[in-house]
Amino acid sequence: MKKQWWHGKIAYQIYPKSFCDANGDGIGDLRGILSKLDYLKDLGVDIVWISPIYRSPFVDQGYDIADYYAIDPVFGTMEEFDLLLAEAKKRGIGIVMDLVINHCSDQHEWFKAAVADPTGPAAQRFYFRKGRNGQPPSNYRSYFGGPAWDKVPGQEDLWYLHLFAKEQPDLNWYSEPLREELFRMVNWWLDKGLAGFRVDAIINIQKQLDFPCYPADGPDGLVSCTRMVEESRDAAFFLSQLRDKAFAPHEAFTVGEVFSLRSEQVQEFIGEGGYFSTMFDFSAALLNELEPGRYERKPFDFKQWRSTLFNSQAACPRDGFLANIIENHDEPRGASTFLPEHAKTPEGAKLLGTVSLMLRGLPFLYQGQELGMTNCPWESIDEIDDVSTKGAYRLALQAGVPESLAMEGVRAYSRDNARTPMQWSARPGAGFTEGTPWLRLNPNYTAVNAEAQAGDPNSVLGWYKRLIALRKSPRWAELFTYGETEPQWQNSEWVFAFDRVLDGQRVRIAANFGPEAVHLPCEGQVLLANRADCNGGQLTLESCGAAILTL
Repeated sequence: MKKQWWHGKIAYQIYPKSFCDANGDGIGDLRGILSKLDYLKDLGVDIVWISPIYRSPFVDQGYDIADYYAIDPVFGTMEEFDLLLAEAKKRGIGIVMDLVINHCSDQHEWFKAAVADPTGPAAQRFYFRKGRNGQPPSNYRSYFGGPAWDKVPGQEDLWYLHLFAKEQPDLNWYSEPLREELFRMVNWWLDKGLAGFRVDAIINIQKQLDFPCYPADGPDGLVSCTRMVEESRDAAFFLSQLRDKAFAPHEAFTVGEVFSLRSEQVQEFIGEGGYFSTMFDFSAALLNELEPGRYERKPFDFKQWRSTLFNSQAACPRDGFLANIIENHDEPRGASTFLPEHAKTPEGAKLLGTVSLMLRGLPFLYQGQELGMTNCPWESIDEIDDVSTKGAYRLALQAGVPESLAMEGVRAYSRDNARTPMQWSARPGAGFTEGTPWLRLNPNYTAVNAEAQAGDPNSVLGWYKRLIALRKSPRWAELFTYGETEPQWQNSEWVFAFDRVLDGQRVRIAANFGPEAVHLPCEGQVLLANRADCNGGQLTLESCGAAILTL
């Protein structure tokens, strides 16, 4: 594999609205991020992905962009962003921004111009279509629920496509002038010194331009818009242009948010010369997806989760990397999702960190993951801000689901679980703000916070620091970056174990997710252990114990 500058790095996602508020208005900002750069450096972070900070009406928390060239005032100014770039660079940290180019906001000048002249050139940036017999052009359900078509303002039978919220019209990538406008924008940011981009929902840029109807897949009479997207084969042409005209000339680091990918496409997306440096491994997150019309919480199936991750490792091309995650801004907290009930503890959170950081791939941490932050015990839908959660809750009630069960789904699956403010301390406002937080604090912040864990090597934060230091150590960095993954003890009930192997070197990682201690045959020297011991050819892992050994 050709070595790249980003190989062996540790990435960290910041959800800026919830990370750190420097001016006391209850909303995180750029000055807040600046104040925590030393925390990130001490943790061992090399790349920071910041979720959208562009000007936006925030219907979908900034993923509805009204101006690609402007910082929203709620976060600060372009001068403050430039200062952030410079200060991060001093610490060896590269800044990555979100690239949201499947859609924009209906407040963007492009859409306003299209509405003003729906048959003119401006409208070619979007998908404006006539209806069918007074109905929308096709029966697609948007990702956020409800029809994926809405009427163009002021028009009787002209509709526009939005695969997400109605305030997020899809951009027409089949328009060459539109593509060139987007490429100029990407290059503008990279020229400023950005390290790269996380590329949002990018597979959706391909469409079936005749927008066929399909049989309904839910009680609402609609079909998921993914059906239409998956039948297109046009993403390759668009993404190769994006790579060649923007990413490649800057040697940018890029991570794709890619769903619905066929197995044979993985190589062309992240292999040598692929469209992206890496893409997220969503295989585990997809285990939690519910079928249309289903709202009950799924129980955690450890064996299924373990085999799913091993299958992803095996399917990844040898000249490419997946980006390993256990949570992000669109998913519930990993410590509340990927652990059995007996392991939903700080010790259990350490197990998740051990597995995620030591598998082959690029580790992506999400803010608060390194503290073991958990889902919030939401009491009412009125506490929720997320447009997607509100849509799912509404559909559940319409389907006759009792309110108590619908709220159970909110507590288990809401994206707002990951968006509660970062828990910096036990002080009022959790050290996040001196004002009123924009979203409810998780009440466990008084016990689970960075200040309480700082300096304690046995805390979740301390364990993450030790894992990262080991992964990046001169002795083992090559193995943990490039080494193969070989699953071990797959017949065990609760043990997640694998070897990392490179050029005759072998390191074993073993984690016990079970309620009882396990005893396994193993010879080796312990590099790092927690609730574990290796003696006389036997490895003992207590419940929630983990060990990393050289064999």
